[in-house]
Amino acid sequence: EFVLEVKGEGLNASGTGAEISSEPMYMLLNTAISSQWGFPQRCPSNCPCKTYNCRGGYGETCGFSEGFCDMINEPVEYKVNYVRVYQDKNDPKQKVGCSTPERPTRKFIEAHKKKYMQKGDVQPLKPIHKGGGECSVAAPMNATLPESCGGFTRGKCDVSRNPPTCSCLKNWTGPHCLNQVAYDDIIWDPVETLADLGFRGPELKGPMGVMAVFILFAVIVAPILLNAKKKRRRMKGYSKVPDYESLVR
Repeated sequence: EFVLEVKGEGLNASGTGAEISSEPMYMLLNTAISSQWGFPQRCPSNCPCKTYNCRGGYGETCGFSEGFCDMINEPVEYKVNYVRVYQDKNDPKQKVGCSTPERPTRKFIEAHKKKYMQKGDVQPLKPIHKGGGECSVAAPMNATLPESCGGFTRGKCDVSRNPPTCSCLKNWTGPHCLNQVAYDDIIWDPVETLADLGFRGPELKGPMGVMAVFILFAVIVAPILLNAKKKRRRMKGYSKVPDYESLVR
């Protein structure tokens, strides 16, 4: 459900000079899980609400919302299933992709690889692994969990491997098959080729193409065939030496 929209026109009209950035950026997810676990809030009548300490006595914990200190003191896990970012590909101001002509991210990373690599990395951007994550045959296969390889509609746990690992079905990827196979419809920053440098190879059309193929065959394929024929002639009259196993039987 679409609930919020911020338009660049509104930012420009505000007169602050702000604009929606066209640069590739990180998205930080707000990990708040309750609308009441923030401050200030109404203080209970019998609580001083002067200090807040989950490891203190009642006078220091009574100001927190119920369950807050339990969450802090116990191991908790916060999972995000997916993040979807939408752009209007028909709007020239919005370009789908993270490397656009205005912001050639790929070229910048290739020119500054060390800034995007940690110790032991071979390249800045690592390929996406399709399957290979550890799984458990005891996990419920109808649940979307890493242990179940996303469930029976996304992947399966291959018990023939030790330890058991995920094997993804079609259109699903990631170590535990939790992500859909996706791509950008428009590639604004393709990898350069020799054609981009103005190099054009010979066009092999008509009689010239047939002649070029014949010359290629004569120069490369024909010598290989002749050498093979000569080798067979040299071996004519010789019998194969029997192997050791046939001699000891």
